[in-house]
Amino acid sequence: MLSNLRKFVVSHKKIPILHVNNMCCSKMRASLQRLKSHVPLGRNYSSLPGLIGNDIKSLHSVINPPIAKIRNIGIMAHIDAGKTTTTERILYYSGYTRSLGDVDDGDTVTDFMAQERERGITIQSAAVTFDWKGYRVNLIDTPGHVDFTLEVERCLRVLDGAVAVFDASAGVEAQTLTVWRQADKHKIPRICFLNKMDKTGASFKYAVESIREKLKAKPLLLQLPLGEGKAFKGVVDVVNKEKLLWNPNSDDGKDFVRNPLLEMSDPELLKQTTEARNALIEQVADLDDEFADLVLGEFSENFDLLPAEKLQTAIRRVTLAQTAVPVLCGSALKNKGVQPLLDAVTVYLPSPEERNYEFLERISRLLLPFADQHIEIPSLTAGNIALTVGLKHTATGDTIASSKSSALAAARRAETEGGKKHRRNNEAERLLLAGVEIPEPVFFCTIEPPSVAKQPDLDYALKCLQREDPSLKVKLDADSGQTVLCGMGELHIEIIHDRIKREYGLETYLGPLQVAYRETILNAVCATDTLDRTLGDKRHLVTVELEVKPVETASVMPVIEYAGGVSEDLPTASQEAIENGIHSACLQGPLLGSPVQDVAVAVHSLIIHPGTSTTMISACVSRCIQKALKKADKQVLEPLMKLEVTVTRDYLSLVLADLAQRRGTIQEIQTRQENKIITGFVPLAEIMGYSTVLRTLTSGSATFALELSNYEAMNPQDQTVLLGRRSGLTQVL
Repeated sequence: MLSNLRKFVVSHKKIPILHVNNMCCSKMRASLQRLKSHVPLGRNYSSLPGLIGNDIKSLHSVINPPIAKIRNIGIMAHIDAGKTTTTERILYYSGYTRSLGDVDDGDTVTDFMAQERERGITIQSAAVTFDWKGYRVNLIDTPGHVDFTLEVERCLRVLDGAVAVFDASAGVEAQTLTVWRQADKHKIPRICFLNKMDKTGASFKYAVESIREKLKAKPLLLQLPLGEGKAFKGVVDVVNKEKLLWNPNSDDGKDFVRNPLLEMSDPELLKQTTEARNALIEQVADLDDEFADLVLGEFSENFDLLPAEKLQTAIRRVTLAQTAVPVLCGSALKNKGVQPLLDAVTVYLPSPEERNYEFLERISRLLLPFADQHIEIPSLTAGNIALTVGLKHTATGDTIASSKSSALAAARRAETEGGKKHRRNNEAERLLLAGVEIPEPVFFCTIEPPSVAKQPDLDYALKCLQREDPSLKVKLDADSGQTVLCGMGELHIEIIHDRIKREYGLETYLGPLQVAYRETILNAVCATDTLDRTLGDKRHLVTVELEVKPVETASVMPVIEYAGGVSEDLPTASQEAIENGIHSACLQGPLLGSPVQDVAVAVHSLIIHPGTSTTMISACVSRCIQKALKKADKQVLEPLMKLEVTVTRDYLSLVLADLAQRRGTIQEIQTRQENKIITGFVPLAEIMGYSTVLRTLTSGSATFALELSNYEAMNPQDQTVLLGRRSGLTQVL
């Protein structure tokens, strides 16, 4: 019964519509099973809010805080920037936990899947709820690995704000760009936290400049670091002109002092901070007219007289308008700078009433999330995050209404307010809220159960996993009858395989990992086909003439055109049958059986005998398309990956030589502190197993990041080799 947990956000607009997010489904299911007997090993949790002793707070105050005091935020970053460690410190200082967890020790709150603790990375998003200085904070820790980008996508779409964590020694990295673009897409206000200021090579100036140059954002420096690298000991609060120093003898970072900067004790630091504060005031004034009027009117002669509260209010406005991003710094691992970050979350990020969502607050059964723990609650007010159970047929991106009439009413209201047109389908209007953009998989492999008798169990496991992870695609090979897994990368497929074993008790076997190629054509081709069949006493007759041609702009789906004589009086059912036939034919190209893209189909002539079924129309069109594709000059397209390698000078030449052998092209080589940053493009087929090779070449000192750039035509020689290899594989099979 509890195997179908769903996470959702409730908005201040009380409309009977619910948008479902499967973000933490599998984690919560596993945790429910574990919680029956024990709390996760090695952690010491505080009592859940409102459940301390005999209490003091009413359950209503726990569940229903004032909406203005709620913050729904996500933690996002490049892998290894310190997201989970930052989250762990936040939970500790808020009183949610009583001990500090460590990623390396595998005892963090939000990374509680076995695969996460073994690898020291976040794979699936996890939610925690805690209080900080009178505010309710619902926090979601997201993955930083490129294979799990979808996890970030489906979190951001239901959050109100985000904290972007950066490695201060690296600044903006490859996956930082990806998650930042996702936040831009969903218009998420955010705060930047320059983490790892204690790390050798950390540079506040460099990290800020990378935010400005690479993210095209306007950083607002709310803090300055006191030292860098091993000398890092605290931060300067620019807004309040105060110095925050952490006790070096403190084991947990709770002991720190906040002192005003004085001319007598810190003349140079005070001067530097005053200059930074004046620059901050000018920067905010350029972005906010209301603040500019205030500054020019009352405080133009002396910015020192401007109250900190007035400056904070203006910073909040520009943050919510997403015209600038506040920047703070610290070291989560060394327990410095996290408490001011929490303060900034409450001061500068929005409450749910300042964001525009249209979700329902009525549902049958509710759970309040605390990572791998939760409590059942009787009700929930707008603006909160919660879990619900029992939705057996929902998936990420679904919109759920309490009734058809509610959906129709919401659709009409949306059309009136936004001028949007909603299609009618069998007299029923469809309303879709913001969906999830699911990337196409780039890897695939076969998967087999230990025996034929276990195939239904495998099918069930894959069905469940697909609902939790829409980026996982499963299909059946028509020729071999084998089940094929399609995923975002080697790690993604590996994690799915491991989860099937651990969570469903199935020892499955994976075939070789293969690249998901695509196909296209190089010239226009015409074809004609006729289908004439008699089934029973009914004759089905279709004749179609069409043209398939390449298009210049990239298009995954075929562009469909109709000649004037065809489109006139064409029944809707027949048009849908034609388009279904075209789409099905383009799923398997003539070279590798890969999807065909970047093509247009023009239907020149269509003759349909009265009484011909739509199935026969689709079959005739599909066969005609396949005939045309076989006649055309064909081209294989391969996925091209954008690669960023961070390597020391000593191993630079070795890495470059290896990339040249992998058909890689180098875009640029930058210097970052003592390292070299290689940016380039490499075909996905050449980068499989690269992590092991790179580790060997550089004695484990180099790191790399990948993301899909685009699909590019293979050169004739490489295409011939690929087709020959596939042909030989087919003969062996």
